[in-house]
Amino acid sequence: MAFTSTMNFNTKYPCIEDLRKRAKQRIPRFVFEYLDAGCDQEVNLRKNTDDIREIELVPQYLNKYAGANMQTELFGHVYDAPFGVSPVGLQGFIWPNSPEILATAALEHNIPFIQSTVTTSSIERISELSEGRAWFQLYHPAENRVRDDILKRAETAQCPVLVLLCDVPTSAFRPKEIQNGLAVPPKMSAKNILQIMAKPGWAMQTLKYGQPNFEVLKPYMPGKLNLKELGAFMEQAFCKRMDEEKIAPIRDLWKGKLVLKGVASEADAETAIRLGLDGIIVSNHGGRQLDAAESTIKPLTRIAKKYGDQITVMMDSGLRSGPDVARTLASGAQFTFMGRSFTYGVAALGNEGGDHTISILKTQLQKVMEQIGCEKTRDFPNFLAQ
Repeated sequence: MAFTSTMNFNTKYPCIEDLRKRAKQRIPRFVFEYLDAGCDQEVNLRKNTDDIREIELVPQYLNKYAGANMQTELFGHVYDAPFGVSPVGLQGFIWPNSPEILATAALEHNIPFIQSTVTTSSIERISELSEGRAWFQLYHPAENRVRDDILKRAETAQCPVLVLLCDVPTSAFRPKEIQNGLAVPPKMSAKNILQIMAKPGWAMQTLKYGQPNFEVLKPYMPGKLNLKELGAFMEQAFCKRMDEEKIAPIRDLWKGKLVLKGVASEADAETAIRLGLDGIIVSNHGGRQLDAAESTIKPLTRIAKKYGDQITVMMDSGLRSGPDVARTLASGAQFTFMGRSFTYGVAALGNEGGDHTISILKTQLQKVMEQIGCEKTRDFPNFLAQ
């Protein structure tokens, strides 16, 4: 069924940049910079979006046109739009209860929500809110017993897709996080406390929902930890570098769909295919890991052209609008994901933020489809300027 736009969102904030500005006003600066910043000089953070917007579409005005239908089949499920919610660590730190807000909105709009291992809600809670439709992203644990237990919990929660993260082999150098005391081990400075006092709405919501915790990992933590001990635990809890020896046993254990996130080269795409994975998400972690890397749209274009008929190719990092989704689909992606865009929405508008952001993106994408004469999302490559 085609999506019909009714402008069913807060018209004060009709685009993601408006939500970003509002989020900056509502949350403490050190929290906003955790969400908004990249690594090193933030070159790749900017390139991600700028390079997507170099892509041009060619409208076909005189063709017969039956209307826009955004429904997209992915791994046996028909979603109502070709985009979903990327995993974001410490979501409840950015805005209290935000994983629950976004999981609920994703279910209502029938788009996928990916939960992170290091988010602030449990697998079981997100499964309940999403009626078992949420995907789960696994940071590979250092201990196999923890890995196996998390996989069992995700299976019991009816998680249809497991996403393996491969683009965080080491902690990135993020100057703003270092300045703000959010590096490992984290510390709370007087400056941060003053920033919290200046944002009473955020502070009151945090008091209401309680201090955010790594709820997925709570069963494996050794009791109550202070900030320094928590930092040490998080450093020791994961095998950060992913390789074939870690992926192969997970492929054997996991009976659902298996996706590798963070692919940025043809070589890694070939490995994913050889290991029998079902999909890849071309991503550079939102420009938060390697500032000297390519923007995501460049490897996406090559990988989709070469391997799109062998494995499901998706992309995240840098998308901020419906036109960005259209450009990415036209470049060969079969589906797209966004993290910051949705988190800006929740930080800006609280409980209404998830619904609002999804509605904006659906409306924007519909307008692009109607303008160029694209009836189905799979047809976008036909409108790519050569």
